[in-house]
Amino acid sequence: MRHAHIYLIIGALLSLGLFASPAKAAPVICEKYGSTSIQNGRYVVMNNVWGASTAQCIDVNQNGGFTVTQSAHNNSTSGAPAGYPAIYAGCHYGNCTSGSNLPMRANSSGFAALRSSVSMSYPGSGTYNASYDLWFDPTPRTDGQNTGAELMIWLNRQGSIQPIGSRVGTVNLAGSTWEVWFGNTGWNVISYVRTSPATSLDFTIDTFFSDVVNRGYGQRSWYLTSVQAGFEPWIGGAGLSVNSFSFTNTGGGGGGGGGGGGNGSCTAAATTQGSWNNGYVVQPVTVTNRGTSALNGWTVTFPLPSGHTITGMWNADYSVSGGTVTVRSLSHNGGLAPGAATSFGFQASRPDGNTQVPSGYTCA
Repeated sequence: MRHAHIYLIIGALLSLGLFASPAKAAPVICEKYGSTSIQNGRYVVMNNVWGASTAQCIDVNQNGGFTVTQSAHNNSTSGAPAGYPAIYAGCHYGNCTSGSNLPMRANSSGFAALRSSVSMSYPGSGTYNASYDLWFDPTPRTDGQNTGAELMIWLNRQGSIQPIGSRVGTVNLAGSTWEVWFGNTGWNVISYVRTSPATSLDFTIDTFFSDVVNRGYGQRSWYLTSVQAGFEPWIGGAGLSVNSFSFTNTGGGGGGGGGGGGNGSCTAAATTQGSWNNGYVVQPVTVTNRGTSALNGWTVTFPLPSGHTITGMWNADYSVSGGTVTVRSLSHNGGLAPGAATSFGFQASRPDGNTQVPSGYTCA
């Protein structure tokens, strides 16, 4: 009976809150694509070993970060990194956080208010970068591969690694000097590499994206889908740590979810009429006025897969910049009444054996 009395006393103390239950331990993630949400779903932390089969584990900090506790990578520095352990807000392959208002169109009223900050720690050895990865898509896509632009911000790099593509300039942004690199892997990759290493950054998203747009590598009609911060390790990487991360949106006005290729007033839908080993014809690309007032001119943009070249276009003018095709109406087909439609078409070449055709058409 003595034990029964003791259990009754303990139960009474628990009911009064005098004995606290143990705090929930933060997870250690070793699964290749394992992830967990923190702060009531505000952020997601992911292991994301996409470029290697070697072991990697991260210890998640519920306050807003993680530490790489195991990293057995030994990738060639002339190739891709082993992975991208990171924390993010927004949507990544269908896994979306709460309260981010992402995807958000880059010309919406709330975009200028988007802000992020990060604090990091680095070990004494290994080959890696410490970087932001900001993803843009022509549509408000919440799953799969984004095809607009990948905007990377390298705070630090160790070893003989460099961004995709080639160096195209230098710029002063967010109080620092950055090398600007550009390449295309089926989408535009714009990398800003700090000329002197840093362990923290606090910035507005549009500080860097405005420079992307001014260089012709991005479009204001595209949607920001996620804001990620972490590391790309090639060799080693144990000890890399995100101490804290934040993403704030005080401007409201998200961008919705799902597919679609329009801005509320017009849409563009394409049909591939024919293709062969090293080329294809897309006809028609139908532009429809979905609004309630007449359109006086329209513009359609879409990403051109790497290695593809437009060899001709009819019923529209076009230009190509940084892998993005911009198509503009002519004098005879720019005016569209509500519900009216017109079309254009084009022919393109592609590398032998490549079966890709463009997708992600956006009308404005």
